[in-house]
Amino acid sequence: MSEQATGTPPQPLILNIQYTKDLSFEVPGAPAIFTQLRTQPHVSLNLDVQVSRIEEERTVFEVTLAIRAEGTIEPSKANGGTQEKPPVVFIADLHYAGVFTLNGVPESQHEPILLVECPRLLFPFARNILADVTRDGGFPPVMLGPIDFVGLWNQRRAAASATPMANA
Repeated sequence: MSEQATGTPPQPLILNIQYTKDLSFEVPGAPAIFTQLRTQPHVSLNLDVQVSRIEEERTVFEVTLAIRAEGTIEPSKANGGTQEKPPVVFIADLHYAGVFTLNGVPESQHEPILLVECPRLLFPFARNILADVTRDGGFPPVMLGPIDFVGLWNQRRAAASATPMANA
């Protein structure tokens, strides 16, 4: 039944599909690292939101959460702690994506929807995958806390507006 027949307008944001686009988990020092690990690894996180238009004639976009978690331990005290870089315990790279359709949304609203609302919808699923893969890799699960996607979007906008001035 068409939307004209039902009288209901289409939803402004539709999540068509979500999927794991890329996932890798590496334990570079295995199996020896498991005998050296005395405390929970320190985990550094890097998160990025990537958007690409899929169909030019329609407003269909792929939104990808790119998450990299790297676990490290303190350099060995036996070596006097002279190592420059802490030993890497594990590296987890996850690209979790969704295909979204925007219906009747003004062009001026695309950016906040694609960089804030869409990642919010994908985040809980990516969080679970990251926790599962690190736990299944033999480590405590990496549990991502809430992410301020509005703050990330504002940082991105500020960086984009500052770039031309820096080149002037």
